[in-house]
Amino acid sequence: MIQEAQASSVHLARPPAAIKRTFDVILAVVALVALTPLLLCLMAAIWCESPGNPIFVQERVGFNGRPFRLFKLRTMIPNAEAGLEPVAHLNEVQPPLFKVRKDPRVTRLGRFLRLTSLDELPQLANVIRGEMSLVGPRPPLGHEVSQYTAHQARRLTVIPGLTGLWQVSGRSDCSFDDLVALDLYYIDHWSFWLDLQLIAKTFWVVATCRGAY
Repeated sequence: MIQEAQASSVHLARPPAAIKRTFDVILAVVALVALTPLLLCLMAAIWCESPGNPIFVQERVGFNGRPFRLFKLRTMIPNAEAGLEPVAHLNEVQPPLFKVRKDPRVTRLGRFLRLTSLDELPQLANVIRGEMSLVGPRPPLGHEVSQYTAHQARRLTVIPGLTGLWQVSGRSDCSFDDLVALDLYYIDHWSFWLDLQLIAKTFWVVATCRGAY
C-alpha cells in the first residue's frame, strides 16, 4: 500500500528538502533552548498532580511507514492507553481517528496543556532527531495506518510535522476525510513560503485554542 502511495506522490527535490531540514533544525534548537525552563516547570507540575513519567512516549508511523517514538507532555493518568476499551464508545470523530472532548482519563492540568497545545512542545526533539519536520502531516498511529487506502497512505510519503494545514484549519473539528484532503494538498503544493505561512498561522490558532481538545 505504501509503495503504491509513493508511486503517486510528489517528493521534495533534494535542494528544497535540504533547505526545509536546515530551517527545521535551526528553529527547533532555538525554540527548545528558549522553552526549556517552561518545559521543566510543566513537567514538575504534571508529576505533582499525577506522579509518573511526565513525558509520554508513543510509537507513531513516520516517513515511508517507518515507526518512531513520539514525545509529548503527559496529559492523562498513568497507563491511560491500557484503559482505551472502556471509553472507545465515546469517540466523537470519524474513524480511524479517536477524539473525545471530555475524556475521563485526561487530568485537570492535561486539559489545559491540550487546550494550549503545550503538550506538543517535546516534539521539537523529534524534529531535531529528523523524525519530524516543523510542518507536515501529523504522524498517525499504527492501527490507523492499517486501515488506510493507498490514497490515504500518501500522507506517509513526506516527513510528518509538528503543525500543518490540518492544524490551522480546525484540527479536531475536521473530519478524517478533510484531514487527508488537506494533507495531500500540502504535499502536492509544498513551498518554503507555504511552511512559513502555516507556522505563522499556528501561533494564532494556538492562541485562540481553535479545535483543541
